[in-house]
Amino acid sequence: MRNVLLTTAMVAASLTAGVVAPGVASAAGQGPSFTFALLGDTPYGQAQEAAFPRLVADVNADDDVRLVMHAGDVKSGSTSCDDAHLTATKGLYETFEDPFVLTPGDNDWTDCHRTAAGGFLPTERLEAMRRIFYPVPGRTLGVHEMKVETQARDRDHGDYVENVRFTEKRVVFATVHVVGSSNGLAPWDQLPGGDRPELRLAEYEARKAAALDWIDQTFDAAEREHAPGVLLLLQAEPTASDGFTEIRERILERSRAYGKPVLLVHGDEHVQEAEPHYAGVPNLTRLETFGDTASQWLSVTVKPKSPEVFSWEQRTVPAA
Repeated sequence: MRNVLLTTAMVAASLTAGVVAPGVASAAGQGPSFTFALLGDTPYGQAQEAAFPRLVADVNADDDVRLVMHAGDVKSGSTSCDDAHLTATKGLYETFEDPFVLTPGDNDWTDCHRTAAGGFLPTERLEAMRRIFYPVPGRTLGVHEMKVETQARDRDHGDYVENVRFTEKRVVFATVHVVGSSNGLAPWDQLPGGDRPELRLAEYEARKAAALDWIDQTFDAAEREHAPGVLLLLQAEPTASDGFTEIRERILERSRAYGKPVLLVHGDEHVQEAEPHYAGVPNLTRLETFGDTASQWLSVTVKPKSPEVFSWEQRTVPAA
């Protein structure tokens, strides 16, 4: 079943931006295409964990889908961050037949200081996240895994196995570790003994530096390869607020200079929406995926020979 919601204003805005909106036929030139499934903020809680295999089956049954991308938050903020929970969720993701690409979310590590999540030290949980979900640097999860370029090969940012990049149909894809909770700046105030500001700020600064370098390297690669488009996957929208300012400005600057379609994909807010002309950049579109659900996902198609490059459709998992 396909469920498409669109206003007239959104249609006009999307076509003006050069990005075809859900359900809008493009008059662009024909060419080879590539389709991937986009989801995020799932599964949340036992009910969604139980329903998740149906979502997997729906995606696996789609002959057009060749990749699955997850915008972070593999669990809710009030469920345990322990190894057992993370490992069980990884097991669910491994049942996708196609390569599975994940960027971490705040619920997955930085919010693990919360009592309800187990009162863990976030930096320790970030190490666990990397160990469990990125066991082989440069390889995705999924039944049919895929080789990707990882920032961990950079000696200046060797910890960042989660920042990956690959090219498909000449379009450059990259994940950038940017999370909610003010990009990890929010105090870890539920830790036994209170916040650890020096450790928290040091983690933030190092991860921000890695993100800025990875954004630059991604656009440099796109320009060098004359790529028709760029897709960036983050967990949180890089708003004009503390924790995101420099990353936001770098994305806007590089997108504007690039001039071709750029799709900024994220989750976190649990509201599926699209925003063409993001932050006043004509060729930049923000796309938020569904969240807090195991019954909906987005089918995103890449047509490199079309002016808009990216299009998407909402999908609903058939009821059991």
